[in-house]
Amino acid sequence: MAGLVPIGLITAAFFATALLYASVGFGGGSTYAALLALSGLDYRILPLIALACNIVVVAGSTVRFAGAGVMPWRGAITVTTLAAPAALLGGLTPITEGLFFALLGASLLLTGATMALPQFEGQDSGEPSQLVRYMPLFAAPLGYLAGVVGIGGGIFLAPLLHLTHWREPRAIAATASFFILVNSLFGLAGQMLKRGPDAFAGALYESLPLLIAVAIGGQIGSLMALKYLPQRIIRWLTAALVTVVGARLLLGV
Repeated sequence: MAGLVPIGLITAAFFATALLYASVGFGGGSTYAALLALSGLDYRILPLIALACNIVVVAGSTVRFAGAGVMPWRGAITVTTLAAPAALLGGLTPITEGLFFALLGASLLLTGATMALPQFEGQDSGEPSQLVRYMPLFAAPLGYLAGVVGIGGGIFLAPLLHLTHWREPRAIAATASFFILVNSLFGLAGQMLKRGPDAFAGALYESLPLLIAVAIGGQIGSLMALKYLPQRIIRWLTAALVTVVGARLLLGV
């Protein structure tokens, strides 16, 4: 993989990103894209690699949440069904390099900010807000934005679910994982239609070490979240990481 940063360093960064993001229920797509951007890779194929890595990480999380019986299927399917077609359209939408990096950098800063919110501490979320009934209205715009940038969109959805006390924290994490998985699949389909199957095949071949790294990192992150590190420490580390990368991208736009 050509770029300004050695492949070994990028692989290690992907491993760490997957580990940290999986420990808080996300896939890490926005940071994968940002790390590749900082490496000097062509911005047009960044979403292809980022979405593929995203799918690898959140597929396992979704299966675990479903197996544990914490997935609120009706609500999760409702918001995801509204968002997924929009993610496909977002993936098909042409975008300039400057706008791509601006949206990606802003997404990362949003990630860092939302991960620091007290609602992410896993405490009792209380009674649902009246705003819960309007949550489906946000699904399609969030899905479209995720498709344009080449991420799953969980970083946009989860804060809204927490702030409105949509469900208890584990159910929100499960919903976000399912949302990310389906949107990533639809967004990847849009990117493939836009760039062509050959571009995807080439990107997949070059990114094989990265896919392996995120698969391993994601599994370790889930294990850490369940048994070892306090969630507060992991979230603060992740928030610091994505804030620094996002700020650097915005400053370079």
